[in-house]
Amino acid sequence: MAGILFIISAPSGSGKSTLVAGVRSLVAGLEFSVSYTTRAPRGSEVDGEAYHFTTRENFEAMIARDEFLEWAEVFGNYYGTARSALDQARQHNHDLLLDIDVQGAMQVMQKMPDAISIFILPPSPQVLEMRLRNRSLAENMSDETVIQRRLTEARNELQFLEKYKYAVVNDVLDQAVTELKAVVMTERGEEGRYLRELAQSCRTSAMSERLSHSLHSFARD
Repeated sequence: MAGILFIISAPSGSGKSTLVAGVRSLVAGLEFSVSYTTRAPRGSEVDGEAYHFTTRENFEAMIARDEFLEWAEVFGNYYGTARSALDQARQHNHDLLLDIDVQGAMQVMQKMPDAISIFILPPSPQVLEMRLRNRSLAENMSDETVIQRRLTEARNELQFLEKYKYAVVNDVLDQAVTELKAVVMTERGEEGRYLRELAQSCRTSAMSERLSHSLHSFARD
């Protein structure tokens, strides 16, 4: 089965990019949609790989031409997914993975209710803060205001968790990769009791022990 749209959202610093890269190395026929953004590249980011970096004027012109499947303004910058990404994946008989924030995900879910939505979250706010600080140091951007703003945004995004079909807690990378792979393969209709049971344990409605612990840690903090 091809043409499935997988939506992945996560707070900044959740390790989503590493997780997605791990799954794509194991699962064939899974294309990654490179979003457009008006923010400046960070560190070693390359245009066309992490994002399509563009100007605010060009982005707004694309909005006017209705070229986006979804778009949002986050922290003063535009982010959006071009409609052409899904068309290209279907032409190749592939599935498409969208890495988008909660605002964009809500738009896509409304337009495409059959899309498979997955939320990636860190095990605790303490781990998230550590990852944000480590990333800031690696990018030579130790702005305390930005770190605190992203921690606050993470708590806000968690309020939308129940709207997602699946949730994966990214505490142990290998385990998180295996769980995300199980979700993808199960939604594709792959046989296998282990895959189905693992995917089922990641359903937000199942509220696994790891998911409950993560959510409670944010509520307590």
